[in-house]
Amino acid sequence: MKKMMMMALMAAVSMSVAAQEDVVKGAKKLLDKGNVAEAIQAVQPALTNGSNEEKAAAWNVLTQAQYKIFSDIQGKKLENQVKQTNEPVDEAAMNAAIVAAMKAALKCDEFDNMPNEKGKVKPKFRAENQKTFQNGRLQCINAGQFLYNKKDYAAAFEAFSLYVDSKESPLFTGIDMSQDQYLHEVAYFASLAAYQAKDFPNVIKYAKIAAEDPAKAKDATEILVFSKKETMKTKQDTIEYIDMLKDASQKFPDDKRYSAWIGDYYLQSGSAEDLGKWADGEIAKDPNNKFAYTYKGEALRLQNKFDEAVECYKKAFEIDPTYVAAAYQAGVSLNSKAIELKDKLADKKTGMLTTENANKVKAILTDAKGYLEKVRELDPNHEQVNWVYALYQMYYSLGDQAKAAELEKMLNQ
Repeated sequence: MKKMMMMALMAAVSMSVAAQEDVVKGAKKLLDKGNVAEAIQAVQPALTNGSNEEKAAAWNVLTQAQYKIFSDIQGKKLENQVKQTNEPVDEAAMNAAIVAAMKAALKCDEFDNMPNEKGKVKPKFRAENQKTFQNGRLQCINAGQFLYNKKDYAAAFEAFSLYVDSKESPLFTGIDMSQDQYLHEVAYFASLAAYQAKDFPNVIKYAKIAAEDPAKAKDATEILVFSKKETMKTKQDTIEYIDMLKDASQKFPDDKRYSAWIGDYYLQSGSAEDLGKWADGEIAKDPNNKFAYTYKGEALRLQNKFDEAVECYKKAFEIDPTYVAAAYQAGVSLNSKAIELKDKLADKKTGMLTTENANKVKAILTDAKGYLEKVRELDPNHEQVNWVYALYQMYYSLGDQAKAAELEKMLNQ
């Protein structure tokens, strides 16, 4: 009985193997006849069943089918270029197919290089697929660009990361992959697509690869900083974020944004003392750092030291006469100074000012008006700062009724 059961089991296995082979052969015949979609459908059961050899054969059929979709559409595109025609082509299908073909080729190679039933490794498909996908791998870049432009960021990431990761694939054994001129650029775009898709672990992974190339280090660092800022949750995350900004500021001293972002953090934290100390350190390193002067001004303003704050804003604006934020802060701080002085000089009983004291306040307001008018000139559509109400206050306080009325109309829009 036991012998009969073993024989039945062996017969069932043989029938399963035969059936598996028939599935692959049937799918291959469909592909050879040009029935690509049917071949892809027919081969599906064999991708996950059978021996390593059978799985490799099944994945190879899928590889060939997807690559045929890609090459047929690509051929039509080239024909359009040669004949200068504009026959419609399905670029979305073409790009999806090259990604699917590349993935299938890698899977085929995985099974193709596993031991067969006799424990031996006898790859059948590597040579052909290696030749095809040296170029096919490059086409994944084009697919990634197409998908990124379509804002399909997850699919774009898949295409870009496939290019990067496949560099280490055994499929390309024997080929010198060390001189890959596109690797770091594509890794950067993989991180950018991952960022857009909110896939932050992969942002970090691929940005770090991109940063290995000095030419991409700056761009990669920027996206790492953005990613860290968006994912901060704990106090330790905040510390790491500030450390990243400080490190980036040292590595790329010409990019003053990192200084600005550090200043933003200290400003939002509400610590005027910490903000002032940091700004002083930045000014010591670079006396022409407009951001550092602005943030030092902010630290002083928070302490109601308006005279000193205004001098810092003026210095920042002197460094960069197009720096709207500095001019605006100079204007509003001068206004605050004028209000403080008016309260100090006003008669305690009547609240009135002598002519002499009124002129002192007016002089400060006139200075404030000058800065705010410069802001209006630089930022006419108040896109950078909302200067309208502040300038309206200046005109109103100085008794310029015509200009105040003009701005009042803008306030009511």
